This record gives sequence, structure tokens and C-alpha cells, in this order.
Amino acid sequence: MAVDELDTRILRLLLEQPRTSVREYARILGVARGTLQARLDRLERDGVITGTAPALSPAALGHPVLAFVHIEVTQGHLDEVGDALAAVPEIVEAFSITGGGDLLARVVARDNAHLEDVVQKLISMPGVVRTRTEVALRERVSHRLLPLVESIGRSARG
Repeated sequence: MAVDELDTRILRLLLEQPRTSVREYARILGVARGTLQARLDRLERDGVITGTAPALSPAALGHPVLAFVHIEVTQGHLDEVGDALAAVPEIVEAFSITGGGDLLARVVARDNAHLEDVVQKLISMPGVVRTRTEVALRERVSHRLLPLVESIGRSARG
């Protein structure tokens, strides 16, 4: 979808001040509330804005260990294994991938022993051939979209 300069300003504001009212956003941007609401509705409808839930910290919830688990799946069982991963609460994301494995799961755990239990649960799933686990030591770049939004905005300006 095409994102223009106003869309970029709206997205930047949503990322920088996520708990502000639509009325206040409109005031800051210098646009009518109806204009802003129409833009927000379009951005949601087009899938640019995908939610308004707060960002939660697994570490603050007692799960400070983060690991990425590569999962190799028996041919023809990718969907079944993918569906089974959704039943494991410690898996916070999972993707089909290319390269070394078929699936990549982002897993959180209370400690290394708990991580091992989760990995053993994965290994015992029907259709899983093997796993390879990489433990994250430190986050170097936190999840962010503002630089991408700003880059798109620069491109929209010409």
C-alpha cells in the first residue's frame, strides 16, 4: 500500500506516543479529527496497523531466558507441527523458514532447565525430526519499526 507523508507522521506519532487520544493526535498533527480517524481506519484495514495491545516483557513475567529453536520437520507434516507449536505457551512466535530447518520458534523460559523441558516437548511432537537451539545472550537491537517508517516517509516525499 502507498504510505504518504501524513501517514508517516501518524505512524511515527503512534509509535512514539502510543497512549495518546485520537483528539490529541489530531491536535499535534494539525489535522481534523475526522481526517485522522479516516487515515487510522484505512491503515488498519490495509493491515499496516495490526493492533493496539501493550508490549509485554517475558522477562518481567518471570521468563528471562530467550532462545531461538530451529525445528526440522518430516516432509508433509509442516502444517501439523506448526499447529502443535501454538499449544506451547512458551513459544511466542514461530515462522516457516528456508535454510537450516523448516520452522523457527522464538521461545521464552524461566531458566535453562525450563528451556530444556520446552525443547524436549518439541522433540517429542509427531513430525519433528530434530531441533537446534540457540540461546540469546543480550538484545542488541530491540524490536523497532520507527526507522523503517521514517525511511518509507522519506521515499514518499520524493
